[in-house]
Amino acid sequence: MSLSLSQLGGSIEQFLLYLAAERGLSTNYRLSVRQSLTHFRHWLEERKIEPDDVRDADLVAYHHDLLSEGHAPSAARIMMVHLRIYFRYLAAQHIIPANPAALIRAGRVGMQIPQTLTDSAVRRLLEHIDPQDLPFGARDRAILEMLYGSGLRVSELVQLRPEQLDWEDGFLRITGKGDKTRYVPLGREAARALQFYREKARDMLIKDGKPLPRVLFLSNRGGQLTRERIRQIIKERARQAGIEENVFPHILRHSFATHLLENGADLRVIQDMLGHADLSTTQIYTHVEQKRLIGIHRSFHPRGHMH
Repeated sequence: MSLSLSQLGGSIEQFLLYLAAERGLSTNYRLSVRQSLTHFRHWLEERKIEPDDVRDADLVAYHHDLLSEGHAPSAARIMMVHLRIYFRYLAAQHIIPANPAALIRAGRVGMQIPQTLTDSAVRRLLEHIDPQDLPFGARDRAILEMLYGSGLRVSELVQLRPEQLDWEDGFLRITGKGDKTRYVPLGREAARALQFYREKARDMLIKDGKPLPRVLFLSNRGGQLTRERIRQIIKERARQAGIEENVFPHILRHSFATHLLENGADLRVIQDMLGHADLSTTQIYTHVEQKRLIGIHRSFHPRGHMH
């Protein structure tokens, strides 16, 4: 048997029926699998790769593209697990000649070092945005200062409301994944940018005749910004600043955590600020600490220099 691109949609639906009938998996889980496999199908179609021709190198390239698009490493990991069980099913049913995901260990493909920006690149990105360019300069500067200064997820930022800010103590009250509440410090620069945006720019974005929005950051139409729009804003601001790296929202969160660790912050404190339920999720950043220790050893230990 074989499987072509034109047959892939039907094959995915058959697989979802199998998950329901044979595995008894929930509707929500099957919806998540459908989203993952549909995304992969579009990726194959764009590259004109037939399902029969997919190799492990293609899956590695796909995972790299997921991260480049701004998917969180945890989300990319889940999508790759969905692909792994799908290809295992196809191979077991003799629909494809071999399982291209057989050599990819579940959960491991997404554990590579996260992409980050250097201190100087972040500074260039932020300082290139003129907050006096009202209202969008003030808004965009505040958005980027918040993403980098507090390590927020984009989903948390677009839903942020004024009452979540504690100006006196300098904290944000964030409700993240699993409806868990955490308190995140509001840095000095982020607080300054946010205060300027609230005082000078936010009212300019409110539209007459529309109900007053409850969220803090507004679109040019006076409504709530979408995650996709935040992604577009960041890419455009990075381009204007002459930054060649692929800049996406989650890279600012990675940079937040990495720069804290580089400057001596405890990993568990970073875990709390990021809202990670498990310390193992935060440990993707420990490569920074390892590099720093190796550098110190090579610089200062009598036998640290290798010849």
